[in-house]
Amino acid sequence: MALREEQARDRKRVGALHREAFGGQHGEVVARLVEDLRRDDPAALSLVADEAGEVVGHVMFSRCRLDAPRRLVDVVSLSPLAVGPHRQRRGIGRALVRQGLQELDVRGVPLVFLEGDPRYYSRLGFGPAEAQGFRRPSLRIPDAAFQVVTLPAYEPWMTGTFVYSDTFWRHDCVGLRDQAG
Repeated sequence: MALREEQARDRKRVGALHREAFGGQHGEVVARLVEDLRRDDPAALSLVADEAGEVVGHVMFSRCRLDAPRRLVDVVSLSPLAVGPHRQRRGIGRALVRQGLQELDVRGVPLVFLEGDPRYYSRLGFGPAEAQGFRRPSLRIPDAAFQVVTLPAYEPWMTGTFVYSDTFWRHDCVGLRDQAG
């Protein structure tokens, strides 16, 4: 398996991968989110896992902000991450995230935030963000799901409220909506 930056030729397969991995309407929303993140944040880090010429995994790290008391800090969000259903539990997602974190370290990014399953992401170095002095951008994000990893560029004064880029808000991809309403 090769890990590499996403190329223009991968875009259709990446969209199909998110539709397949997330399923139904949610998969469609995530695929459109990826398309818009590419457009809205040309510097986003978008990596694919390639097995024999087939894209089997994808992760995106895009620009967000931390509203710290001293000043705004450029940080990133890990979202989304997808691996084809028939290739899950083989370390593909873990490899993509680790490769991305290494590249972000080289770029001087101090913090990476996400919403996700702490049982999975804790194995990759992520921990509860609120316990480290960060506030959620929405009360719809479950406490345990709001996670962060600090990279070497992090400094202790970097605390405050995590702020998603407008792209996440336009797609209503922040936190969980009440499905009964």
